[in-house]
Amino acid sequence: MNDDPYKILGVSRDASQDEIRKAYRKLAKSLHPDLHPDDPGKQAEFQAVSSAHDLLRDPEKRRRFDAGEIDASGQERPQRQYYHQYAGQDQGRRYDAGPGPEGFAGGFGAGGEEDLSDLFSELFGRRAGAGAGSREFHARGPDMRYHLEVEFMDAARGAKRAVTMPDGKPIELTVPAGVRDGQTLRLRGKGGPGYGEGPPGDALVTISVRPHPVFARDGDDIEMELPITFDEAVLGTKVDVPTVHGPVSMTIPKGASSGQRLRLKGKGITRGKTAGDQMVRLKIVLPRTIDDEMRDLAERWRETSSFDPRADLRRMT
Repeated sequence: MNDDPYKILGVSRDASQDEIRKAYRKLAKSLHPDLHPDDPGKQAEFQAVSSAHDLLRDPEKRRRFDAGEIDASGQERPQRQYYHQYAGQDQGRRYDAGPGPEGFAGGFGAGGEEDLSDLFSELFGRRAGAGAGSREFHARGPDMRYHLEVEFMDAARGAKRAVTMPDGKPIELTVPAGVRDGQTLRLRGKGGPGYGEGPPGDALVTISVRPHPVFARDGDDIEMELPITFDEAVLGTKVDVPTVHGPVSMTIPKGASSGQRLRLKGKGITRGKTAGDQMVRLKIVLPRTIDDEMRDLAERWRETSSFDPRADLRRMT
């Protein structure tokens, strides 16, 4: 599959963030794994679409990709070069940076242009000259960045997920209930090792939330569309409605219309002691086949009713 994120999402290189978001939502909705559980091809397409969106929705990542500084996976391109300059010594000396975190790998390691310890010795005066003793250098290790995709329901309810570190060691990550798409979680002390006696850096895990075929999130509120029948709309009834916390009973009022919104208080995203609501938008759905009884009922109602649902529309135009 093409590795150009613009082509994957089907947008131009000058597309706005809104155009990128709309293209992603459209593709993700049609490719969601829940809709294609036995189709690895569709699942691979979904992963590619999610990765492309993760890169392009971040203005800094997008800028760096457009400039050729990182590739489509967000990794530094190998041709990037880092420079260090310090007063009085070898101005402009160049060090090639490999693929490691924060550029501290590859060229600075064994076989590179200069050993990392020698670089720090020069920069921080570790070697003060023959017989002058030495001063050890200690510094905090680099932060490591990761990307983790989670299901919509796991983001809403909270979950535990395994993240594999660069050394192959797995760690367990707690995804807090209510985590937002694009939010970054910090795992203190799980990054690159420190220098000397310096502490390790942190692991920064950016969360991508996969779209759900039923629910959509708006802040801490959840929105969904609920199909109802003609008789339920006319006569009113009680129905079971799915929420991120499980099904609940809701009353459909008599004379309900398509597009009418009903609120389920406190059934949205829960974060700490606060909870959003679930907004339920009604949609009247008729059966695919209209039988004679329903047709006769509609014809009799049409002959006697003076109701005009478009009267307000004509007044406003």
